[in-house]
Amino acid sequence: MSVLDVAFAIAGVAVVVLIASDVFQSVVVPRPTFAWRPSALISRNGWKIVGAAGMRTNDEERREGLYGVYAPLLLVSLMAFWIVALTLGFGLIFFALRGELKPAPATYWQAVYYAGTSLLTLGYGDITAQHGIARAFSLAAAALGLGTFAIVTAFLFSLFAAFQRREAFIVTMRERTGAPPSGVDFLERHVDLEMLDDLGSTFRRAEEWIADIMETHLAYPALSYFRSTHDHQSWVGTIGALLDASTLVITTVDIGSVGPAKMLSRLGRHLVNDYSYYYGFDQNMTGASGIDRSEFDAVYERLLAKGLRMRERETAWIEFAALRGSYALPLNGMARWWRIPPALWIGDRSIIATRHAPVPIVR
Repeated sequence: MSVLDVAFAIAGVAVVVLIASDVFQSVVVPRPTFAWRPSALISRNGWKIVGAAGMRTNDEERREGLYGVYAPLLLVSLMAFWIVALTLGFGLIFFALRGELKPAPATYWQAVYYAGTSLLTLGYGDITAQHGIARAFSLAAAALGLGTFAIVTAFLFSLFAAFQRREAFIVTMRERTGAPPSGVDFLERHVDLEMLDDLGSTFRRAEEWIADIMETHLAYPALSYFRSTHDHQSWVGTIGALLDASTLVITTVDIGSVGPAKMLSRLGRHLVNDYSYYYGFDQNMTGASGIDRSEFDAVYERLLAKGLRMRERETAWIEFAALRGSYALPLNGMARWWRIPPALWIGDRSIIATRHAPVPIVR
């Protein structure tokens, strides 16, 4: 074996180990990983391209259609990338070991062909391994190929199950938070429907939902790119609406359910903090509240007009601004990254009034 063949073999082993590690960390490890991975590079840079392309059109339906196909296309692309990269990596190894194959591949691409038939367990038999090392790598290629397909297939079932749980909650909350979701609408609708006594149980359900998001979307980031199935809805917007509602209950309105609201707020801010750290969003967790005093005053008057007991305005504003300032900046970082439909106090709010109609309340 020449020095060049040794270099081919080392390069091939490096590629195979890198891709196998990427599959393992992306699919098997049930927690976010921070090591450099090709799949993370593909997903994030791919989203930058698709996100920028979507913003070039003023047709909202067309833009959401483009964003909606990104996550499924990403999964297919990652699967294809892993298989192709493993094939090319094993091709380097088998080209270095071509003397142990019969007939010996005359070119690298013939070695890639043999690697592909081994990885996909096709076994045509037109090229066979004759000696120990080549046979060992042939078996390794077959095992890795079969294992990758099996693991990714099981992963897809888990992924879609988590997506369905997420969307079922969002659809349920739509009638409470409105579309696009708003923490203020959330409180007003509970007043209109005489459901204030239900706030505590709703906050507890939301707490469980956010915990599920933390356990699934951070461990398997591809889930974060799946768009919601209903217009003007998003998982980021729903989290923001729930956080805003809990912040208002804690600081501004005097309607009870403060304990469940505080628990929801803590968990929601934990999620926002984790996403901020993982994706490198604005990690200043004690920044501006994201709204100005006039906006708060307008909401204060809206809630007062609904007959809600309100805390003293100046004190409420100080406490509200401080609490919302603990999550507003990274939350808006999430909204900008995933380009969610704009919502009250979340994302690009300049086009809400002209593009979105409120969801009517059925009494």
